[in-house]
Amino acid sequence: MLTKELAAEDDRISRVFGALSDPIRRAMLSRLAQGEATVGELSAPHAVSAPAISRHLRVLESAGLITKGRTGTWRPCRLDVDGLRAADAWMAPFREFFEDRFDRLAAQLEEER
Repeated sequence: MLTKELAAEDDRISRVFGALSDPIRRAMLSRLAQGEATVGELSAPHAVSAPAISRHLRVLESAGLITKGRTGTWRPCRLDVDGLRAADAWMAPFREFFEDRFDRLAAQLEEER
């Protein structure tokens, strides 16, 4: 049985991967990796309604991937790397597994030459 802490982390990882599953949200994150942006700037490249953009932003915020600020009437969105760090930490053992396999494959191919 999962402890409350593990269950909460599992839920967070699920929200992160769920948020990353949509191409519009991934595009928004890519744009935010270049620096903060307004909702209008994030929505400009996409042919979707304003309510749909708001839902995408809520999903990203809920997953801990973005934060929204407020400067007067300007509401910039910023990338929050903590959510991505959580996903990266979850994937680390898999990355190590595949890197090890690729290293062994490269060694075997070199040996066969």
